[in-house]
Amino acid sequence: MRFLRSLPALLLTAMPAVAHTIFLGNYADAIRAVDFDPASGVLGPDRAVAPLARASFLDRSADGRFLYAVAEGKPGLLAAYSIGAEGALTALNTRTSEGSGPCDIALSPDGRLVAAANYGGGSVIVHRVAADGSLGEKAAFFQHTHAANAHPDRQKNPHAHGVTWSPEGRLLLVPDLGGDRVYLYARNADDTLAPNPAQPWLALAPAAGPRHAQFSPDGRHLYVINELDNTVAVVAYDPAAATFTVIETVSTLPAGGFAGFTKTAEIAVRPDGRFVYASNRGHDSLAVFARDANTGRLTPRGHVAVPANPRHFALSPDGRWLLSAGQDADTVRVYAVGAETGGLTQVGADLATPKPVCVDF
Repeated sequence: MRFLRSLPALLLTAMPAVAHTIFLGNYADAIRAVDFDPASGVLGPDRAVAPLARASFLDRSADGRFLYAVAEGKPGLLAAYSIGAEGALTALNTRTSEGSGPCDIALSPDGRLVAAANYGGGSVIVHRVAADGSLGEKAAFFQHTHAANAHPDRQKNPHAHGVTWSPEGRLLLVPDLGGDRVYLYARNADDTLAPNPAQPWLALAPAAGPRHAQFSPDGRHLYVINELDNTVAVVAYDPAAATFTVIETVSTLPAGGFAGFTKTAEIAVRPDGRFVYASNRGHDSLAVFARDANTGRLTPRGHVAVPANPRHFALSPDGRWLLSAGQDADTVRVYAVGAETGGLTQVGADLATPKPVCVDF
């Protein structure tokens, strides 16, 4: 669930004890669904609900009626589904992503546009959403050309890696791992997009490798996770000027460092804005940070071990639960989130599921 869409910054209050369907993207052969009990944090067994190979990242519409997926390939695909009872999916249509390896997808806050990033192609594509939820005509396509060449292996070409809409839906942000930039695209009144005239991109440190980004619930700060140097960039956002400024960069690793190879993956801000979480692949942990509500700055609060290769994790809309997808462990694990400490405590048994890479609430 991207930016918690229509939900406000909630206090950590209990949700009704009604089973909620969670969708799982993966590197297997079908999108999968699982029932989640928001009272106990217990997951039911998973089930295949739509055949789609390498359907990695997913995003659900705010009204819960539609699901959108990327299927990684050469070229990649974007797929739209209607959601039925018990999470049953009915295919609506597909569109080419016009690039290889699409690796992220996100609906605009008003649900009228859906954007996807092509990692292999180094590009971003945006489609309109039709009234029936299907993927409509193309609204924009941008081919990145800049490569940072600061990392010896990963930055020889542009690699668009994420798509994040600003809270008010005026800007589309695209972290590009190969270029050490977060590209900024402004949305026009007719739902087309163009490079943001006030600031076409935000530059990050050489060899940082920006991957994904998430706004704080109050919309004042952006948190960018950098895959290659294992950091989080804290960024101030001025919506009136449509500009961004890096104010600090913090490590996702323990203070003593880590001797093995590791890289980051996902970033999430708790719905009340008090804590930020970031995943490390190799170190196989979630870094926990306390967030200063006024400045946006982060203070490390420790690490929690998670199943191997935590490519993605997600917080429940009320912030009480965190689900971590261990791609190499074929496992999703549930953690209870400490209301005051932000700490994570494992709940129940791990869910066995093939190659999970995305958890969608």
